[in-house]
Amino acid sequence: MSLTRRDFARRSAATGAGVALAGSVGALATAPNALAATDHGHDHDHGHDHDHHHEHGVGYGPLIPDPAGLLALPAHFSYKVITYSGKTKLESGEFTPSNHDGTATFEGPRGTTLLVNNHELAGARADWPHPVPLTEGLVYDPGAAGGCTVVEVRRGGEVAEWVGIAGTATNCAGGSTPWDTWLTCEETEDKAGSKGFTKDHGYVFEVDPADRRANRSPKPVKALGRYAHEAVVIDPKNGQALLTEDASSPNGLLYRWVPPHGFKHGRGRLRTLADDAGVLQAFKCFDSGGRFVDDLSRATKIGTVYGVDWVEVPDRDAKTVSTRKQFKDGEVTRARKLEGMWWGDGGAYIVSSFARTESPVQHDGQVWFYDPKRRTLTLKVLLGVNPDPSKDGAFDGPDNITVSPYGGLVIAEDGEGVQHLFGATEKGRTYPIARNELNIGTEEDPEYSEFTGVTFSPDGRTLFANIQTPGIMLAITGPWKRQR
Repeated sequence: MSLTRRDFARRSAATGAGVALAGSVGALATAPNALAATDHGHDHDHGHDHDHHHEHGVGYGPLIPDPAGLLALPAHFSYKVITYSGKTKLESGEFTPSNHDGTATFEGPRGTTLLVNNHELAGARADWPHPVPLTEGLVYDPGAAGGCTVVEVRRGGEVAEWVGIAGTATNCAGGSTPWDTWLTCEETEDKAGSKGFTKDHGYVFEVDPADRRANRSPKPVKALGRYAHEAVVIDPKNGQALLTEDASSPNGLLYRWVPPHGFKHGRGRLRTLADDAGVLQAFKCFDSGGRFVDDLSRATKIGTVYGVDWVEVPDRDAKTVSTRKQFKDGEVTRARKLEGMWWGDGGAYIVSSFARTESPVQHDGQVWFYDPKRRTLTLKVLLGVNPDPSKDGAFDGPDNITVSPYGGLVIAEDGEGVQHLFGATEKGRTYPIARNELNIGTEEDPEYSEFTGVTFSPDGRTLFANIQTPGIMLAITGPWKRQR
């Protein structure tokens, strides 16, 4: 049953402009523009008074520069390099592929941790010095450079890595499933015949970290649509999937896939679906007054609550027209750079990374919470436009995201200038966790790659994250604490 604009307006009027529909709307809210609620600290202030302040405050204190020039962390935290493109090697002898992106962790056998790591490699395979190797039986399209590797971290610190899927393109984000597999998403709409590709791309594929045989003969889950995929989450209660699209001209969409009646999820079940199984829909939002919302950037206040309805996608395989272009103005709601997504607290946290001239209102990042039970979308985090991204301080361009076992969110920054991992607490404070210090530019014109693949180990003791370029997976440990 759809939630009509009239129903939402009626409920909103009865509950105070819709705010009460989503509970505590102030959670995870950061102050726009100046980010007045942040605790960033200063790298050069190591006084006891400052450390004492952070002991009882938000975050873990100031970030300390890394003598190795890789990762600045708070005091008493440390990191270990797990994989490094062009340096570490797979079991088969090839170098670790480059351009690490979306990642999730899983409990492995005998106390090991398994990670599935996307490699966001776009275009022709020949363009990349370290593509995902074309391992026999695991290749979808031999002309494509991307894919996933599976990384096993053992108790003694030993690391093994092998190919999970190869021959896919621009594997950006994705999402873990309730049945402990990884859905890897292609952020492209390239078709066979372009860039050396032999097959169409822009699909979702399932990778099983625990069963290598299950990954043989890769098959796209075409029921989930073909477009510039970013992330995906599965509602563990009803089996529905939410999927983000990172695209512009026009801005991308949030999609929902409703499984066919009687379908039961499980390992390998998605590949049994017909290409047109279930229903793929795009979201349509309206405010507490029942007015249609054309773009999520219209929301400029923390706690904004929109009602959500869903409109069926006419041609989910986008045979002639991109899925987002199959709708006229007024039929769906759009948002620029719909990126990372993570399931938690009974719903999905969804990132809109930033908005510029292609959007009605500019911002440097939003995080929304979709409540499937109430069918509402609530703005939880809003980052105002960062006036000087070259200076360490404010955050901009959230991308990959995870729900922290210590409360709130941990977010990977993909903005301009300085790049961080940062946290957002349930009370609305943001704080730095790490800073990328690997300069891949020049001394005169420094450049720092984005963070990706932020995810905690199953036991919550280790935070894994990637530096996308050149492709480095890191394990961060330290005195984690509840962020109140």
